[in-house]
Amino acid sequence: MSLTLVECPRDAMQGLEHWIATADKVRYLQTLLDVGFHTLDFGSFVSPEAIPQMRDTPQVLAQLDLSRTRTALLAIVAGSSGAKQAAQYPQIKYLGFPLSVSETFQLRNTNRTIAQAVDTVRRIRDLAQPAGQTLVVYLSMGFGNPYGDPYSPAQVVDLAGQMVALGLGTLMLADTVASARPADIGPLFGQLTAAFPQVAWGLHLHSPPRLAQAKMAAAWQAGCRRFDTALLGYGGCPLATDHLTGNLPTEVLLAYCQQQGVPTGLNEAALAQALALCPQVMGGG
Repeated sequence: MSLTLVECPRDAMQGLEHWIATADKVRYLQTLLDVGFHTLDFGSFVSPEAIPQMRDTPQVLAQLDLSRTRTALLAIVAGSSGAKQAAQYPQIKYLGFPLSVSETFQLRNTNRTIAQAVDTVRRIRDLAQPAGQTLVVYLSMGFGNPYGDPYSPAQVVDLAGQMVALGLGTLMLADTVASARPADIGPLFGQLTAAFPQVAWGLHLHSPPRLAQAKMAAAWQAGCRRFDTALLGYGGCPLATDHLTGNLPTEVLLAYCQQQGVPTGLNEAALAQALALCPQVMGGG
């Protein structure tokens, strides 16, 4: 099973209160494209009222030079209108959609019930396929939620089964509010990979820094080889709770790969440049 590294500057930027100028977004994303990640989660086509930071995604995309990168672009959409907009851009290979195990969060995130969101997935799939785009669904609140909604691993397996029935082949288990414990991660991945071995499973992990490596390692030991990360652990979901819990830091995963003797194939010089630029962009400096 090969390693798939997905860098998520969109997730890192989206909840920041200060506006990041379009030119700064382009400069940072261009540096990340030079690193050689498998996929770059670079922007989103969602309501600017909901996520104002991403309202310039079309302008950012128009300024990116993709001629010298092997990295594929992923954009998040929250409904069929966003998918229609994204379908106009052949540069985008993947569309991402958040499908929650929590009814409360699905309503909060996309203003739809889970049942309505499943139907939205079907419509997005039907828009993406003719455009040559692949839909990636994030099973958010995959390890529990802060709202008191019912939760069990069986619910995650059931929702995953509905996605497989729609023909989707890449699913991300998302620890949206950092509720997972390392001991929770391996067993759930084990259930999912046993039930749906044809699916490319991945982890979108939010975590306080002290637990990030243990959580990531638990997924790795359960066979996960697709990870969403963000440099220096910036980010979090602004629609989930009133505070942001950061992403899995890219450097934590890379250090683990080095310990395991797993090559990443990344451009180290470009990575160092991106690491130096990251706090300037994210911190508003």
